[in-house]
Amino acid sequence: MFDNGNRYVSRGINDEIPIDLQIFMWQLIEELKDITGDVDYLQVFTISTIDESENKVRIIHSQEVPEYKKIWMFKASEPCNDEKIFVIDDGTHSTMLLADEY
Repeated sequence: MFDNGNRYVSRGINDEIPIDLQIFMWQLIEELKDITGDVDYLQVFTISTIDESENKVRIIHSQEVPEYKKIWMFKASEPCNDEKIFVIDDGTHSTMLLADEY
């Protein structure tokens, strides 16, 4: 999973999520591949604003099989709304989209 190199983002991701957070989430998937070697086709990221004045966010990265969950604190380059994001790999490409776009 997530080895095909064809990565896409939805319009919602493009409009709502700062590019530095998008890159960070792709990197987290790559790190998970390197650490566990076993990555689910569905990666879930939950972004919550911790401090609006400093653009600090909490990112929870999880997957169901095998069970995985890790929490990150991150200072974004610009403000970001609280969002749930799915990254889905179908074998030919990987797509990052807002949960409400699914």
